[in-house]
Amino acid sequence: MKPEVKAEPKKDADKKDEGKPEGEPTPAKTPEPKAEMKSEAAPDKPADKKPEEKKPEPKPEVNPLPKPAPKPDPRKMAITELSKVDGDFAFQGEYYGKIHLPGGISESAGLQIIARGDGNFVGRQLRGGLPGNGWYNDQKIDLTGKRAGDVLILTQGDYQVVVTNQKATIVNSAGDTLGVLTKVQRRSELLGLKPSSSAVVLFDGNSVEQFVNAKINDKGELQIGTETKNPVQDFRMHLEFRLPYMPFATGQGRANSGLYIQGRYEVQILDSFGLPGEFNECGSLYRTKSPDINMCFPPLSWQTYDVYFTAARFDSEGNKIIPARITVQHNGILVQDNYLIPNKTGAGKPEGPEPQTIKLQDHGNPVVFRNIWIEYLGGPVVSSTPEAETLPTPAKK
Repeated sequence: MKPEVKAEPKKDADKKDEGKPEGEPTPAKTPEPKAEMKSEAAPDKPADKKPEEKKPEPKPEVNPLPKPAPKPDPRKMAITELSKVDGDFAFQGEYYGKIHLPGGISESAGLQIIARGDGNFVGRQLRGGLPGNGWYNDQKIDLTGKRAGDVLILTQGDYQVVVTNQKATIVNSAGDTLGVLTKVQRRSELLGLKPSSSAVVLFDGNSVEQFVNAKINDKGELQIGTETKNPVQDFRMHLEFRLPYMPFATGQGRANSGLYIQGRYEVQILDSFGLPGEFNECGSLYRTKSPDINMCFPPLSWQTYDVYFTAARFDSEGNKIIPARITVQHNGILVQDNYLIPNKTGAGKPEGPEPQTIKLQDHGNPVVFRNIWIEYLGGPVVSSTPEAETLPTPAKK
């Protein structure tokens, strides 16, 4: 006999299924919503995030510094006013006096001192006096030196020239004082020469009607870069010019201009003060003939040119049969004596029978002119200054 098995009473959990058809699944329990607890004191905390990496702040753009303005070229420095000169200018110039040589010999001597900028100088001592006043391409002593304050010492070996207070003391190699030369300011005796009764005034400080594209500065001086309206053949001409002070410039860069006759033949204008007087210096026929003597005064001094010119002659077929001829006085001293010009000079125009104008060359330096007049001449040749108008040597001052 099998033991009787009693059914276990159903647990409370099973009671929920009573009354449901058999085999029907029990519906899923829907969870009851839980009350969301928020703290009034603390705000919601965001989800944990990695701290953002700070990007480096961009560096401010650095603008490149402007390039410094180029320094002016000292070689182009041109001083036209005495009130604006440097300390070297007072030493530059001409000196004259007597020196006493061993053996009791006494003779005149001249000295020309040239400023080269920044206290540097060159000079030459001239035996007999100054150019046109006792010295005519004679013996000379070349000197160099440096200024220290108010004293300039020029030397050649042990030979010394000590310059101070407008005086130049000459000391030989043995230490003996030979003499003292005094600074002088020479003046051309033709300065301010008035035109003859038959002359035509080209420029008197007022009108420029005789020139093309001419300009006058505020001092009534004619500037470079102009030419006469009328062409010329044979003539006599007077003009006065002043060169700027350009201590750093040398050679053709030192106060350059030119008197271009017929645009063909150039009488050079240049600060050649104290130089040998070469074929491209003041008073020369440019690159054709040197002046017979260098009569150039220091810059910022008024100087004179007196020119006598006869044009070349040509036959009916245009062949040159007689060359042009020229006489030039520079500061009253003859520097070109009835010279036959073989051909055009430098960059001049080709020779020809037709007359051409006179040009005052613009070479970039502020050279100025005044008191310009011309006398038109007849005849084939102007040989020299008429005897009645012989021009004296500039006086020593």
